[in-house]
Amino acid sequence: MKPVNTQQCPPLDTSPRTTAWPRWALSSLALATLLASLGASVAAVALPALAHGLNASFQAVQWVVLAYLLAITTLIVSVGRLGDSLGRRRLLLAGILLFTLASAVCGLAPSLGWLVAGRAFQGLGAAIMMTLTLALVGELVDKDRTGSAMGLLGTLSAVGTALGPSLGGTLIEGFGWQAIFLLNVPLGLLTLLLAWRFLPARASATSTDSIRFDIPGTVLLAMALGAYALAMTQGRGHFDGTHAALLALAALCVGLFIRVQKQAISPLIPLGLLRDRPMVGGLATNALVATVMMATLLVGPFYLAIALGLPATQVGLALAVGPATTALSGVPAGRLVDRFGAGTIRLIGLAIMLLGCVGLTLLSASLGTTGYIATIMVTTVGYALCQTANNTAVMAEIPASRRGVISALLNLSRNLGFFTGASVLGAVFAAALPTNGIGAATAQAVTNGLNFTFAVASLLLVLALGIALRSRVPEPFREVEASPPRQ
Repeated sequence: MKPVNTQQCPPLDTSPRTTAWPRWALSSLALATLLASLGASVAAVALPALAHGLNASFQAVQWVVLAYLLAITTLIVSVGRLGDSLGRRRLLLAGILLFTLASAVCGLAPSLGWLVAGRAFQGLGAAIMMTLTLALVGELVDKDRTGSAMGLLGTLSAVGTALGPSLGGTLIEGFGWQAIFLLNVPLGLLTLLLAWRFLPARASATSTDSIRFDIPGTVLLAMALGAYALAMTQGRGHFDGTHAALLALAALCVGLFIRVQKQAISPLIPLGLLRDRPMVGGLATNALVATVMMATLLVGPFYLAIALGLPATQVGLALAVGPATTALSGVPAGRLVDRFGAGTIRLIGLAIMLLGCVGLTLLSASLGTTGYIATIMVTTVGYALCQTANNTAVMAEIPASRRGVISALLNLSRNLGFFTGASVLGAVFAAALPTNGIGAATAQAVTNGLNFTFAVASLLLVLALGIALRSRVPEPFREVEASPPRQ
């Protein structure tokens, strides 16, 4: 009965130590969320320094971002189920420790290969932290305070994304690229200490069903994404037999994955849920807009550093504008969705994003940093509106029993979009550069590469607009808003 008594300690006001217990536990979850989002965004600003310092091509340093995203995308749906079987607290502690050790490997990496391997393990730890921090909130706070706790985690996730480029730029200029990874080591150890000391050690009451883990599905998804990414990042934009073989392998793995999911008792992705056209449209829209946003983090650093000649600190500050705009736009976007309906705001958000991407397509170095920041702000305001409205549209009519699964699918579609943006739009950018690589690219060549990349991104947003229009349904959430007064 000891675990139950531990969980019941916080409500007892018998000592300062017990009343502070849930506060410190929530702080450990907040720090874990901050570290995971920081790890995703901080590496983007280091790409030019890595290409120069490690004498690597653009396609090679892409894998510093891709390895992290590959691990998260592959495992984010599975981690929650694994936490149910092994115990969420135990698995979260393992995830924080893995993230911290992998950060040390990245910071001390003697070569790009070691760095990419470290980033993959970092991504595995981040997938655990991103998933289980949300799941553990319900065990720490009362139901009437869950919203505030979720808001805190969401805010820190946005802060981590916004802080990554600016903090990374400062560290790179002062101490070198290794510092952006080594910084995670003391922060990770602090998070691990707080989580180990204050998270309640509840026993997992698991059944046979909860122990089932879709290992074949997870492996096949990882193989499909890995082959797909390799095909998109090899050969400086040229297509040959190797690319065809990798794409064929990816398609084969996808086919086998679908077959395994149909036969699995506890599938990684319940395929039956994908028969709902509005929901599938929402997932596709989510993936497409995330693809475009990832391009801003991947291509932006090279444009700012090479075309505009900015030092690393200023590159980081410029890159932070986009995530900061998204964070500040979140609450107003939610209010607009409540007032005008998700379908309408989703279309408006996509139109604004398209306007920003067209601006990036026409951008020239003569407009300087101001021109870049202005177009990025327009794009990210549209993204905030679209993402909030799209998530609301997908979740509006979902029964409570399926909200966890659909939420996982939304996370998966977003991460697939980020992964596609880093690989496919990264390949588009590489194809527009000189054949001898990013190191020999002139300011004009990089500008042309940015223009070409966002011309393709604009086409993706036109596709997203078409999907959103086709999958749009009458606004049930607006009717729900109007129904209580009638009752």
